[in-house]
Amino acid sequence: MVPHTGGRLMAGRLKVGIAGYGVVGQRRRQVIDSRADMVTVAVCDQRLDGEGAFADGVRHYAHYQRLLDEDLDVLFVCLTNDVAAEVTMAGLERGLHVFCEKPPGRDLADIAAVIACEKRHPGLKLKYGFNHRYHDSVRDALALVQSGELGRVLNLRGIYGKSKIIDFRSPTHWRTKRAIAGGGILLDQGIHMVDLIRLFAGEFADIHAFVSNDFWHHDVEDNAFALMRSNSGVVAMLHSSATQWRHRFGLDITLSKGTIQLSGILSGSKSYGAETLTVAWASPDDGGDPKEQTTRYNRDPSWEDEVAEFADAVLNGGAIACGSSDDALRTMELVYRIYCADPEWKARWDLDSKIPEL
Repeated sequence: MVPHTGGRLMAGRLKVGIAGYGVVGQRRRQVIDSRADMVTVAVCDQRLDGEGAFADGVRHYAHYQRLLDEDLDVLFVCLTNDVAAEVTMAGLERGLHVFCEKPPGRDLADIAAVIACEKRHPGLKLKYGFNHRYHDSVRDALALVQSGELGRVLNLRGIYGKSKIIDFRSPTHWRTKRAIAGGGILLDQGIHMVDLIRLFAGEFADIHAFVSNDFWHHDVEDNAFALMRSNSGVVAMLHSSATQWRHRFGLDITLSKGTIQLSGILSGSKSYGAETLTVAWASPDDGGDPKEQTTRYNRDPSWEDEVAEFADAVLNGGAIACGSSDDALRTMELVYRIYCADPEWKARWDLDSKIPEL
């Protein structure tokens, strides 16, 4: 098959195909079609009723290979973890810029294969959907840390949990199957917290962990606890949980001159509470009760801003600031190092055999 090199823009708009048209794929389409520089022309999903077109003219297919026969400029990959890397590489080989949801695949071998493919196509843009970096509370916290006003980062405590690995009880859902998902709550949801901890603290040298599936008894984890230390001495604690009966998101950052607390996250389910940023300024005479200020965020611009950055990189040649393949690789590496830091979990799933030479 001759690689696709992208046709002329449709009335100045990037022609987009979406592989995987479930909840996330449909939400991505809403953002894409709201933009003046992008338009969805076709989608694929195995649950769709064969080939045809929706009432608005967007064509639909059951398989991604038929989608890639379309004249596209950009491919969005919103598929299960077992095929995400395969379809991402297929898009790149067709000469398409690709936006892929997290995680980049089931394991490190998947992202390593994608990066090798990406290197063969240096003119194309590849971005991964680490959406939480684009929440205003996170961006404001990062700006404050980078300003130096609160000194250097000392330690972090992060928790991200929900009541089940998926939002409904189903022993047959793909997210509960190691062969398809590659991992459980840590890889599926906790990867966002892993990414944020890396964002604020950098890379980690020492890791201790406990990983288990003792409650739900799927062949993927329902809890992961990690204690990590960087070469500079920053310590981070992480709990990723599928037994958190009240959905919870929280990241506490202690610095030498104060604290930053991220609590709640605006999400589609609206179940993680109000998204707030609380900043406290330590002083010698505060008696352990420092001045603090809380900001509440009522709008989630993350989906729009994430796609905007990708579109700008495609159209204007800019770099991928967040969610590059290197970001994805380093975050996946940390996830796998947490898995492997629990000797029993590592041996149980033979994780050594799933770590390629990178």
